[in-house]
Amino acid sequence: MLNFFQDADAAQAALEVEPVVEEKTLSLFDLMMSGGLGGQIIIGILFILLFVAVYIYFERLFAIKAATQVDPNFMLQIKDSVLNGNIESAKIRCAQNNSPVARLTEKGISRIGSPLEDINTAIENAGRLEVYKLEKNVSVLATIAGAAPMIGFLGTVIGMVLAFHTLATSSGQAEMGTLAEGIYTAMTTTVAGLIVGIIAYIGYNHLVVKTDKVVHQMEATAVDFLDLLNEPA
Repeated sequence: MLNFFQDADAAQAALEVEPVVEEKTLSLFDLMMSGGLGGQIIIGILFILLFVAVYIYFERLFAIKAATQVDPNFMLQIKDSVLNGNIESAKIRCAQNNSPVARLTEKGISRIGSPLEDINTAIENAGRLEVYKLEKNVSVLATIAGAAPMIGFLGTVIGMVLAFHTLATSSGQAEMGTLAEGIYTAMTTTVAGLIVGIIAYIGYNHLVVKTDKVVHQMEATAVDFLDLLNEPA
């Protein structure tokens, strides 16, 4: 019986002296800051690109959303004014609507009396200008979407070169833990670059879809206006 208690005490003592393995955790900030000066510069550049991409996306999104806000009765009012010969009233209605559709219509109204071909050309030229305004800085998003992953990969390559340089200069005696830490730290730039690139790519495609809707709206308005001029008196 005494031996039993002695064995139990020995087992408990063994459990007490057994070292506790602590789980190593690493925050995202620590991971980014542990990449050395080169990695920190790459991460800083990617953060700047992310800020620019987010700013351009929301600025263009609000601008495009404002461009789509047109009174459903706008063309009916323009039609009534034109058919009644009240051209000035039609111009005033266009000036009161700050939208691409209204500006295209105003351009067409100002050419009333000219050949239809000239009116159509004037509307097309005005439409190109409006599309250019809508697509302002959107190409920057496409550039960021392509450049951010490459910049991140550049940081990873630099980190890998430094890690293997450390291994080479230590004659193969470098600690695997230190080497592995340098490698996964270098990989964080690729992760950051991919995240920024994905955000910019999604934002770019969403703005392209929104812009196409406005373009189709302008095309439909131009067709309606030309049909109005072709109506028999």
